[in-house]
Amino acid sequence: MSWLNQGGRRSDVVPLLLLWCLLFTAGSALAGRPCDTPQPPKTQTVTRALQLAEKTLKALDASGAQVVVLARAGQDLTRYGLRYSHLGLAYVQPDGAGHTVWRVLHKLNQCGSAVSQIYRQGLGDFFMDDLWRFEAAWVVPTPEVQAKLLALLNDAPRSVLLHHKPYSMVSYVWGLKYQQSNQWAIETMALALAAELRTPAPKRAQAQAWLQANGYQPSVLKIGALTRLGGRVTAANVAFDDHPTEKRFGDRIETVTVDSVFAWLPRAGLTHLPVVTLR
Repeated sequence: MSWLNQGGRRSDVVPLLLLWCLLFTAGSALAGRPCDTPQPPKTQTVTRALQLAEKTLKALDASGAQVVVLARAGQDLTRYGLRYSHLGLAYVQPDGAGHTVWRVLHKLNQCGSAVSQIYRQGLGDFFMDDLWRFEAAWVVPTPEVQAKLLALLNDAPRSVLLHHKPYSMVSYVWGLKYQQSNQWAIETMALALAAELRTPAPKRAQAQAWLQANGYQPSVLKIGALTRLGGRVTAANVAFDDHPTEKRFGDRIETVTVDSVFAWLPRAGLTHLPVVTLR
Protein backbone atom coordinates (compact mmCIF):
# COMPACT_ATOMS: atom_id res chain seq x y z
CA MET A 1 0.00 0.00 0.00
CA SER A 2 1.09 3.59 -0.46
CA TRP A 3 2.27 5.91 2.29
CA LEU A 4 -1.15 7.52 2.08
CA ASN A 5 -2.60 4.23 3.25
CA GLN A 6 -0.30 4.12 6.25
CA GLY A 7 -0.08 7.64 7.59
CA GLY A 8 -3.61 9.02 7.23
CA ARG A 9 -3.54 12.29 9.15
CA ARG A 10 0.08 13.18 8.58
CA SER A 11 1.87 15.16 5.88
CA ASP A 12 5.14 13.24 5.59
CA VAL A 13 7.16 13.92 2.45
CA VAL A 14 8.41 10.71 0.85
CA PRO A 15 10.72 10.60 -2.21
CA LEU A 16 8.97 9.72 -5.45
CA LEU A 17 10.95 6.51 -5.93
CA LEU A 18 9.84 5.20 -2.54
CA LEU A 19 6.27 6.19 -3.32
CA TRP A 20 6.45 4.30 -6.59
CA CYS A 21 7.79 1.16 -4.89
CA LEU A 22 5.24 1.24 -2.11
CA LEU A 23 2.37 1.76 -4.49
CA PHE A 24 3.18 -1.01 -6.86
CA THR A 25 4.16 -3.72 -4.40
CA ALA A 26 0.46 -4.03 -3.56
CA GLY A 27 -1.53 -6.17 -5.98
CA SER A 28 -4.58 -3.94 -5.61
CA ALA A 29 -2.67 -0.96 -6.96
CA LEU A 30 -3.43 -2.07 -10.50
CA ALA A 31 -7.04 -2.98 -9.80
CA GLY A 32 -9.33 -1.77 -12.55
CA ARG A 33 -6.58 -1.60 -15.17
CA PRO A 34 -6.74 -3.69 -18.36
CA CYS A 35 -4.87 -6.96 -17.84
CA ASP A 36 -3.33 -6.84 -21.31
CA THR A 37 -1.35 -3.66 -20.48
CA PRO A 38 0.85 -4.63 -17.51
CA GLN A 39 3.44 -1.87 -18.02
CA PRO A 40 3.62 0.68 -15.17
CA PRO A 41 2.24 4.18 -15.73
CA LYS A 42 4.51 7.05 -16.71
CA THR A 43 6.42 8.91 -14.02
CA GLN A 44 4.42 12.09 -14.69
CA THR A 45 1.16 10.18 -14.21
CA VAL A 46 2.35 8.73 -10.89
CA THR A 47 3.54 12.14 -9.73
CA ARG A 48 0.28 13.92 -10.57
CA ALA A 49 -1.83 11.17 -9.02
CA LEU A 50 0.15 11.26 -5.79
CA GLN A 51 0.03 15.04 -5.68
CA LEU A 52 -3.75 14.88 -6.00
CA ALA A 53 -3.92 12.21 -3.30
CA GLU A 54 -1.82 14.30 -0.93
CA LYS A 55 -3.91 17.43 -1.54
CA THR A 56 -7.05 15.41 -0.97
CA LEU A 57 -5.66 13.93 2.24
CA LYS A 58 -4.86 17.37 3.65
CA ALA A 59 -8.24 18.78 2.63
CA LEU A 60 -10.14 15.84 4.12
CA ASP A 61 -8.19 16.11 7.36
CA ALA A 62 -8.97 19.83 7.54
CA SER A 63 -12.67 19.20 6.94
CA GLY A 64 -13.10 17.33 10.22
CA ALA A 65 -15.24 14.76 8.44
CA GLN A 66 -15.12 11.08 9.24
CA VAL A 67 -16.87 9.90 6.07
CA VAL A 68 -17.17 11.49 2.63
CA VAL A 69 -18.57 10.36 -0.69
CA LEU A 70 -15.47 10.69 -2.89
CA ALA A 71 -15.27 10.87 -6.68
CA ARG A 72 -12.62 10.79 -9.37
CA ALA A 73 -12.63 11.52 -13.09
CA GLY A 74 -11.36 8.28 -14.55
CA GLN A 75 -13.08 8.50 -17.94
CA ASP A 76 -14.07 11.25 -20.35
CA LEU A 77 -17.86 11.41 -20.05
CA THR A 78 -18.30 14.95 -21.31
CA ARG A 79 -20.33 13.73 -24.30
CA TYR A 80 -23.00 12.73 -21.79
CA GLY A 81 -22.75 15.96 -19.81
CA LEU A 82 -21.02 14.22 -16.89
CA ARG A 83 -17.92 15.36 -15.03
CA TYR A 84 -16.99 12.40 -12.80
CA SER A 85 -16.97 8.67 -13.44
CA HIS A 86 -16.39 6.77 -10.19
CA LEU A 87 -17.53 6.91 -6.56
CA GLY A 88 -15.98 5.55 -3.41
CA LEU A 89 -16.91 5.76 0.26
CA ALA A 90 -13.93 7.31 2.08
CA TYR A 91 -13.65 7.12 5.84
CA VAL A 92 -11.18 7.44 8.72
CA GLN A 93 -9.94 4.40 10.57
CA PRO A 94 -7.53 4.02 13.53
CA ASP A 95 -4.19 2.54 12.50
CA GLY A 96 -3.33 1.08 15.93
CA ALA A 97 -0.41 3.49 16.42
CA GLY A 98 -2.25 6.56 17.60
CA HIS A 99 -3.04 7.89 14.14
CA THR A 100 -5.98 7.58 11.82
CA VAL A 101 -5.85 6.67 8.14
CA TRP A 102 -8.22 7.37 5.27
CA ARG A 103 -9.55 4.31 3.49
CA VAL A 104 -11.75 4.15 0.41
CA LEU A 105 -14.20 1.29 -0.04
CA HIS A 106 -15.20 0.98 -3.69
CA LYS A 107 -16.05 -1.45 -6.43
CA LEU A 108 -13.82 -2.05 -9.46
CA ASN A 109 -14.33 -3.96 -12.68
CA GLN A 110 -11.78 -6.70 -13.27
CA CYS A 111 -9.65 -6.18 -16.39
CA GLY A 112 -12.56 -5.08 -18.57
CA SER A 113 -14.35 -8.36 -17.84
CA ALA A 114 -17.96 -8.95 -16.83
CA VAL A 115 -17.15 -9.35 -13.11
CA SER A 116 -16.14 -7.02 -10.30
CA GLN A 117 -14.55 -6.95 -6.88
CA ILE A 118 -14.73 -4.71 -3.80
CA TYR A 119 -11.50 -2.99 -2.75
CA ARG A 120 -10.50 -1.23 0.46
CA GLN A 121 -7.64 1.08 -0.51
CA GLY A 122 -5.78 4.21 0.51
CA LEU A 123 -6.08 7.53 -1.29
CA GLY A 124 -2.88 6.92 -3.25
CA ASP A 125 -4.28 3.77 -4.83
CA PHE A 126 -7.69 5.35 -5.41
CA PHE A 127 -6.23 8.08 -7.62
CA MET A 128 -3.68 5.88 -9.39
CA ASP A 129 -6.16 4.31 -11.81
CA ASP A 130 -5.19 6.09 -15.07
CA LEU A 131 -7.28 9.23 -14.55
CA TRP A 132 -8.79 11.21 -17.40
CA ARG A 133 -8.59 14.41 -15.35
CA PHE A 134 -6.59 14.90 -12.16
CA GLU A 135 -9.45 16.18 -10.07
CA ALA A 136 -11.16 15.01 -6.91
CA ALA A 137 -14.62 15.86 -5.65
CA TRP A 138 -16.53 14.93 -2.52
CA VAL A 139 -19.52 15.69 -0.39
CA VAL A 140 -19.65 15.56 3.40
CA PRO A 141 -22.78 13.85 4.74
CA THR A 142 -24.57 15.15 7.81
CA PRO A 143 -23.14 13.98 11.17
CA GLU A 144 -25.98 11.48 11.63
CA VAL A 145 -25.44 10.00 8.18
CA GLN A 146 -21.68 9.89 8.71
CA ALA A 147 -22.13 7.95 11.96
CA LYS A 148 -24.30 5.32 10.27
CA LEU A 149 -21.98 5.01 7.30
CA LEU A 150 -18.90 4.76 9.50
CA ALA A 151 -20.44 1.95 11.53
CA LEU A 152 -21.13 0.00 8.33
CA LEU A 153 -17.77 0.70 6.72
CA ASN A 154 -15.95 -0.56 9.80
CA ASP A 155 -17.98 -3.79 9.68
CA ALA A 156 -16.02 -5.53 6.92
CA PRO A 157 -18.34 -8.50 6.30
CA ARG A 158 -21.56 -6.47 6.32
CA SER A 159 -20.19 -3.63 4.20
CA VAL A 160 -19.91 -5.94 1.18
CA LEU A 161 -23.23 -7.79 1.57
CA LEU A 162 -24.87 -6.03 -1.38
CA HIS A 163 -21.99 -6.64 -3.77
CA HIS A 164 -23.17 -8.40 -6.95
CA LYS A 165 -20.27 -9.63 -9.11
CA PRO A 166 -21.88 -9.59 -12.60
CA TYR A 167 -20.94 -6.19 -13.96
CA SER A 168 -22.00 -3.78 -16.67
CA MET A 169 -20.75 -0.21 -16.66
CA VAL A 170 -24.21 0.95 -17.82
CA SER A 171 -26.31 -1.36 -15.66
CA TYR A 172 -29.98 -0.40 -15.27
CA VAL A 173 -30.45 1.64 -12.12
CA TRP A 174 -33.38 -0.48 -10.87
CA GLY A 175 -32.15 -3.79 -12.27
CA LEU A 176 -30.68 -6.78 -10.45
CA LYS A 177 -28.90 -8.61 -13.27
CA TYR A 178 -25.75 -6.47 -13.17
CA GLN A 179 -24.28 -3.91 -10.78
CA GLN A 180 -21.88 -1.13 -11.71
CA SER A 181 -19.55 0.66 -9.31
CA ASN A 182 -21.62 3.75 -8.52
CA GLN A 183 -24.74 1.61 -8.20
CA TRP A 184 -23.02 -0.51 -5.57
CA ALA A 185 -21.97 2.64 -3.69
CA ILE A 186 -25.47 4.08 -3.31
CA GLU A 187 -27.05 0.69 -2.60
CA THR A 188 -24.48 0.31 0.19
CA MET A 189 -25.36 3.78 1.46
CA ALA A 190 -28.97 2.60 1.60
CA LEU A 191 -27.83 -0.47 3.54
CA ALA A 192 -26.35 1.84 6.19
CA LEU A 193 -29.32 4.20 6.37
CA ALA A 194 -32.48 2.14 5.82
CA ALA A 195 -34.10 0.55 8.87
CA GLU A 196 -35.70 -2.15 6.72
CA LEU A 197 -32.26 -3.40 5.64
CA ARG A 198 -31.10 -4.10 9.20
CA THR A 199 -31.52 -7.81 8.72
CA PRO A 200 -28.98 -10.66 8.45
CA ALA A 201 -29.63 -10.98 4.71
CA PRO A 202 -30.55 -7.61 3.16
CA LYS A 203 -31.54 -7.56 -0.51
CA ARG A 204 -30.55 -5.22 -3.30
CA ALA A 205 -34.21 -4.81 -4.20
CA GLN A 206 -34.84 -3.41 -0.71
CA ALA A 207 -31.98 -0.94 -1.09
CA GLN A 208 -33.31 0.19 -4.46
CA ALA A 209 -36.81 0.62 -3.04
CA TRP A 210 -35.38 2.85 -0.30
CA LEU A 211 -33.48 4.91 -2.87
CA GLN A 212 -36.64 5.39 -4.92
CA ALA A 213 -38.66 6.32 -1.84
CA ASN A 214 -36.02 8.90 -0.94
CA GLY A 215 -36.05 10.55 -4.34
CA TYR A 216 -32.94 9.24 -6.07
CA GLN A 217 -33.11 9.90 -9.83
CA PRO A 218 -30.58 8.32 -12.21
CA SER A 219 -28.88 9.98 -15.12
CA VAL A 220 -30.53 9.33 -18.48
CA LEU A 221 -27.90 8.77 -21.16
CA LYS A 222 -28.88 8.97 -24.81
CA ILE A 223 -27.09 6.01 -26.38
CA GLY A 224 -28.16 4.98 -29.85
CA ALA A 225 -28.54 1.47 -31.24
CA LEU A 226 -25.23 1.45 -33.14
CA THR A 227 -23.30 2.58 -30.09
CA ARG A 228 -25.05 -0.02 -27.95
CA LEU A 229 -24.30 -2.77 -30.43
CA GLY A 230 -20.65 -1.77 -30.75
CA GLY A 231 -20.20 -1.62 -27.00
CA ARG A 232 -21.82 -5.00 -26.42
CA VAL A 233 -19.79 -6.72 -29.14
CA THR A 234 -16.40 -5.24 -28.24
CA ALA A 235 -16.51 -4.97 -24.45
CA ALA A 236 -17.35 -7.68 -21.93
CA ASN A 237 -18.11 -5.07 -19.26
CA VAL A 238 -20.88 -3.35 -21.27
CA ALA A 239 -24.38 -4.80 -21.49
CA PHE A 240 -27.79 -3.25 -22.17
CA ASP A 241 -30.06 -6.27 -21.90
CA ASP A 242 -31.14 -5.44 -18.34
CA HIS A 243 -32.78 -2.17 -19.42
CA PRO A 244 -36.53 -2.17 -20.07
CA THR A 245 -37.20 -2.71 -23.76
CA GLU A 246 -39.16 0.48 -24.30
CA LYS A 247 -36.42 2.58 -22.73
CA ARG A 248 -33.57 0.77 -24.45
CA PHE A 249 -35.09 1.14 -27.91
CA GLY A 250 -35.95 4.74 -27.09
CA ASP A 251 -32.20 5.29 -26.59
CA ARG A 252 -32.78 6.07 -22.89
CA ILE A 253 -30.19 4.38 -20.72
CA GLU A 254 -30.90 5.03 -17.05
CA THR A 255 -27.88 4.38 -14.88
CA VAL A 256 -26.20 5.59 -11.69
CA THR A 257 -23.64 8.35 -12.17
CA VAL A 258 -21.54 10.39 -9.77
CA ASP A 259 -23.22 13.58 -10.94
CA SER A 260 -26.69 12.22 -10.22
CA VAL A 261 -25.63 11.05 -6.76
CA PHE A 262 -24.11 14.44 -5.94
CA ALA A 263 -27.36 16.11 -7.03
CA TRP A 264 -29.47 13.69 -4.98
CA LEU A 265 -27.63 13.79 -1.64
CA PRO A 266 -28.60 17.36 -0.64
CA ARG A 267 -32.07 16.94 -2.12
CA ALA A 268 -32.61 13.96 0.19
CA GLY A 269 -31.28 15.87 3.20
CA LEU A 270 -28.26 13.56 3.53
CA THR A 271 -25.80 16.44 3.22
CA HIS A 272 -26.11 20.17 3.76
CA LEU A 273 -22.79 21.17 2.20
CA PRO A 274 -21.94 21.72 -1.47
CA VAL A 275 -19.64 19.51 -3.51
CA VAL A 276 -15.97 20.23 -2.83
CA THR A 277 -13.75 20.14 -5.92
CA LEU A 278 -9.97 19.84 -5.76
CA ARG A 279 -7.66 20.11 -8.77
